[in-house]
Amino acid sequence: MIDINKYGFLKYFLFSSLYFTEGLNKVIGVMILPIYFLEKDIPPEIITFIIGLAAIPMMIKFIWGGIADFFIKHGRKKFIIFGGSLSIISLIGVAFIDPGDALILFFILVFICWIGVGFLDVSADAWAIEISDEKERGKINGSMYAGQNIGMASGAVILPIIGKIFDYKAVFLVSALIIFLILLFPLIIREIKIVKERQKIAKTLFNEFRKRMTLAIAFLAVTYGFSAGMLLFIAPIYMDIGLELNLQQIGLIVMVFTITTAIGSLLGGVLADRWGRRKSILLLMGISVVFSISLVFTDAWQNFIVVYALIGLLQGGYISAMLAYFMDVTNPKVGATQYAIFTGLGNFGQIGIAAFSGTIYSMLSFDHVFLFAAWIFGPALLITYLLRIKKTGGNNG
Repeated sequence: MIDINKYGFLKYFLFSSLYFTEGLNKVIGVMILPIYFLEKDIPPEIITFIIGLAAIPMMIKFIWGGIADFFIKHGRKKFIIFGGSLSIISLIGVAFIDPGDALILFFILVFICWIGVGFLDVSADAWAIEISDEKERGKINGSMYAGQNIGMASGAVILPIIGKIFDYKAVFLVSALIIFLILLFPLIIREIKIVKERQKIAKTLFNEFRKRMTLAIAFLAVTYGFSAGMLLFIAPIYMDIGLELNLQQIGLIVMVFTITTAIGSLLGGVLADRWGRRKSILLLMGISVVFSISLVFTDAWQNFIVVYALIGLLQGGYISAMLAYFMDVTNPKVGATQYAIFTGLGNFGQIGIAAFSGTIYSMLSFDHVFLFAAWIFGPALLITYLLRIKKTGGNNG
């Protein structure tokens, strides 16, 4: 077994690789499935609603976190393996189902897949909180979010090629194989369990959420992903319908977006540790408003790819800083549950908005969706501006 604390770089590699699997699942959800469903003549408003509904497990991550914290004496690694295995089995299942003939069954398996991703996610987060200190959490979150976006970038390029050469069945099976190979790495990492007994989760959480700062962060968590959610499902649909691109071309643009997001997440993590969380978020979100409005003028793919890439760069930055905020106020003894509540609220805001982006497009237009994506930064910017966290050793103000 490898002691990860003796090799600092392995700490970043472990969490970035685990989040790589989440990125692979995410690119299936936000790019592969929308295009797959369009080919099955499923309308955009149904596509965004169904995919958003299937992602509900990522909005209620506190449930999976609560289970992981209740059995904390067994450590975090077992739940990472369990969650990853659940997503692998589900991906193998959807490979053999045609959504045009059995949409409900297809939906159920995708739903179960996201439950698996949820278990892996909350357990990896809790493990990261346990073995990191405040001064490195920005960089830890940067590596995790970068890993997720590298997974999306890789998937955005490789999976469409596999789909073109073979079919969508091969896309899901290859994804399952990649996740299986990545799960082999944590098996050789030695985990030091910080708690030897079951936790009184409800009492500890109640005490944590009595704090004003924790409640403020919870409100911020709901709002910070609104704009990203508005573009999450609609961007691939716009590339298909509005720009008339094929799956391979869409994959290349999504790849560029996720690469710039990965770069932004690393930069954002460094900025969050140096400048502080609040200053970094205000700067990066403020600039994002301008580029979200600029999407209205992207009637050619050349313009779209530039603006979309810059949005990804900024998005990666402010999300890394935001996640560091979440870690700062999380109690490690209920790390999986409390941090999952914050990120679950974030997913609720992001995916909740995303689920209705297709309806906004159908009722109005793509331009209205893009303008909403800019306008909806308002609540997060206001809460961040008013937010103050007492420093406890790092520059997190």
